Amino acid sequence: MECGVFHTTYESDMGLRRKPVERLRLGLLIAALIAFPFFASPYWLSIGNQVAIATIGAIGLNILVGYTGQISLGQGAFMAVGAYTAGLLTLRLGLPWGVSIGLACLVTAAVGTFFGLPSLRLKGLYLAIATLAAQEIVEWVVTHWTALTGGTEALVLPAPRLFGVRLNTDFNFYWVAVVLAGGTALFTANLIRSRVGRAFVAVRDQDVAASVIGVNVFRHKLLAFAVSSFFVGMAGALIAFYRNIVSWERFTLETSIIYLAMIIVGGLGTIRGSVLGAAMITLLPVGINNLGRALQDSAPALAAVLPHVQQAAFGIVIILFLVFEPEGLSKMWRNVKDYFHVWPFAYRRGERAG
Repeated sequence: MECGVFHTTYESDMGLRRKPVERLRLGLLIAALIAFPFFASPYWLSIGNQVAIATIGAIGLNILVGYTGQISLGQGAFMAVGAYTAGLLTLRLGLPWGVSIGLACLVTAAVGTFFGLPSLRLKGLYLAIATLAAQEIVEWVVTHWTALTGGTEALVLPAPRLFGVRLNTDFNFYWVAVVLAGGTALFTANLIRSRVGRAFVAVRDQDVAASVIGVNVFRHKLLAFAVSSFFVGMAGALIAFYRNIVSWERFTLETSIIYLAMIIVGGLGTIRGSVLGAAMITLLPVGINNLGRALQDSAPALAAVLPHVQQAAFGIVIILFLVFEPEGLSKMWRNVKDYFHVWPFAYRRGERAG
């Protein structure tokens, strides 16, 4: 009797979804995403758009941190580059919003590559400090280069339109954000399966050993910074056109910490973890706020404390996951799948047959 998953063709073995149940889950997910905007209220559509944008940024950061092992605290800075570049290209040069987003991604990739140069000599904490310096440098440039960015004054952008339809409504923008998030996930999944992706993982696991087997470590580190920054810049540009306003206060060090929390909670080195982490960290303050409003009448004292708890929630969640499940939500989901994959014939540690 055969037991396991067997493939008889290379196409089947190399498929992104190799088992029927995986394709079924993907189909159900796509169906749910398509149906969601037709049943959701504007409030939850706005939350869905935020999750989609955060997913793009989290996947970009995970390419650098999770797959290549390069610590970064400059996520907010690279998002600011993408947002301001897209906004300025539209305001100053009158470029269409789609062209502005594409060019903003390329500019952010170039900036990310530049700040990735120290990765040749620096690792771990020292590299994290270097990227933190990038955060501070970009933030200072944005707030002090008044002639270009407007300084601390916000940039107000025209509403993006496609065939005369305004796109920055919650319903219309949902399709843009979800399609780009899905494209980002699909591209990353194929990238990691390619020679470049395997080189990223080799650099993460042991860069000296990777160099010995012929991997150009410095080139792939810079490439990881470039690809990561490309998608991070896309997330920043999408925020700019969704909100129609660009302000430096959206891209501070706190933003970098929030996105780092997303990939830690979701799971480093997994696309699924980026999606789950983005959803959880985005929904966490929403859930706390909703709970506070629900308790205003029955428990006003507790409702008054909850806004302050929200400030510490991210840290508490990160600590709990690092202690109890370091591989994040992705590992928890994998445990559930493994359980049902072998049920009812599971012989796990600590259990006895029969």
